[in-house]
Amino acid sequence: MDLLNTLVDKGLRRELPTREEALAVLATSDDDVLDVVAAAGKVRRHWFGRRVKLNYLVNLKSGLCPEDCSYCSQRLGSSTGILKYSWLKPDEASKAAAAGLAGGAKRVCLVASGRGPTDRDVDRVAGTIKAIKEQNEGVEVCACLGLLSDGQAERLREAGADAYNHNLNTSEGTYGEITTTHTYADRVDTVNKAHAAGLSACSGLIAGMGETDEDLVDVVFSLRELDPDSVPVNFLIPVEGTPLAKEWNLTPQRCLRILAMVRFVCPDVEVRIAGGREVHLRTMQPLALNLANSIFLGDYLTTEGQAGQADLEMIADAGFVVEGADEVTLPEHRADAAGAVCGSHADAGCGSHAEAGCGSGCGSHEGVAATATATATATATATVNEPRTDLVAVRRRGAGTDLAPNA
Repeated sequence: MDLLNTLVDKGLRRELPTREEALAVLATSDDDVLDVVAAAGKVRRHWFGRRVKLNYLVNLKSGLCPEDCSYCSQRLGSSTGILKYSWLKPDEASKAAAAGLAGGAKRVCLVASGRGPTDRDVDRVAGTIKAIKEQNEGVEVCACLGLLSDGQAERLREAGADAYNHNLNTSEGTYGEITTTHTYADRVDTVNKAHAAGLSACSGLIAGMGETDEDLVDVVFSLRELDPDSVPVNFLIPVEGTPLAKEWNLTPQRCLRILAMVRFVCPDVEVRIAGGREVHLRTMQPLALNLANSIFLGDYLTTEGQAGQADLEMIADAGFVVEGADEVTLPEHRADAAGAVCGSHADAGCGSHAEAGCGSGCGSHEGVAATATATATATATATVNEPRTDLVAVRRRGAGTDLAPNA
């Protein structure tokens, strides 16, 4: 397929595909999905070999959020029955993190519900970061605390944080349909604050919320411009009690196409399969490792993932290896300028348009856009996923409970 050959060549050169090419990836048929995976896999292996980075989530504060994000089980007025608790103490959070690190994780993601941290909250998290780093040499710590105020990213960096996560989630054009209590611009501003403070920026998306192919391409192209070092790709977990509980729009093949499109647009960036992989990729999860070089180990914030040991066996059986604590995740050109954790943004691959070739205005694929739109419409009609509520379980173990975590 000429399209895939073109995208592989561009990916190996860190060259931005056209929007039409990205749409065409999403519009490919299920019959061609293995060809798409094989092509994107060449790009993934070129930049990351067969390494899989393991990340581990610790939910520092669960539920009780004043924001109204439609996808979130922790939202304002949620009736989902999730665990609800206030801030974990540093020793509790450190104990939870240790379980994930023992399972092979090299990055701990500290997450707290809420619009954004107060200065007192930043102090709390700083104490937690210190406790984790004192007990685990070489661990990476990413904070995810919501919208940041001026100076807070710098304080987190001084406390030892290596990265900051804040997802764009969906396109700017449809953001107001998902959330009304803050704006898309607010999210962009927080990612930029993390960058400016010297933190490695982590920002991604949620697929399966009823968005169009154009929305998906919009948000991924926006992410490339923001130039995060890691891009988590979440697949909506339709939790009962949330406004999007009836949105079962994803098939395993659709998820693979989305991951492939992200890899082609952001070839040299850590692409992480995040929430929802067990629910929507199901038995196709090992195939997705050919596209993404990073996953979360064990459970998520409010829902259960597959057993941590099953994650490790899946990686090994698929012919991949867990990335070691002494290995640098990012390619050399991204990692050199700012150290092993924070990527180089002066010579950035995912976000630099200096060598982006013809860019989004290229006219060499005039027929692709119309074909992509028509095919996407037909595909969306033909491949609505059957609800798999049996695969959605509220987390009842780990942080905030007396039960051992899944790691």
